[in-house]
Amino acid sequence: MNPVVHFELPYEDRERAERFYGSAFGWKTQFLGPDMGDYVLLTTAEMDAKPNRPAGAIDGGMFPKRPDRPMQHPSIVIAVRNIARAMASVRGAGGEVLGEPHSIPNVGLYVSFVDTEGNRISMLEAVSG
Repeated sequence: MNPVVHFELPYEDRERAERFYGSAFGWKTQFLGPDMGDYVLLTTAEMDAKPNRPAGAIDGGMFPKRPDRPMQHPSIVIAVRNIARAMASVRGAGGEVLGEPHSIPNVGLYVSFVDTEGNRISMLEAVSG
């Protein structure tokens, strides 16, 4: 199985979005800056010293809305072992891969796709380490 490991939300106003999720849900934010596409990491659950997380807890991120990008909606990210094989599986199952995978430094290869119901989802092949 390939688990959901991350979620993503688009934003129009980064500071406003950070304030909202911090105030409404107590989430912590970390702005990664222009070198990382103005991405914001979202921490939704604290890690204890072991390190353990509550069962089912995942973190996420926010990205700026841009007029040249398709389908900028909330999305989940699915971990895959081999992104090329996963892309072929998505296509074989009737989905549409949106472009080619791009490398996220120290994270892995990432690409989005549209499922048969019109939902934008993403997948990530993490760097080995």
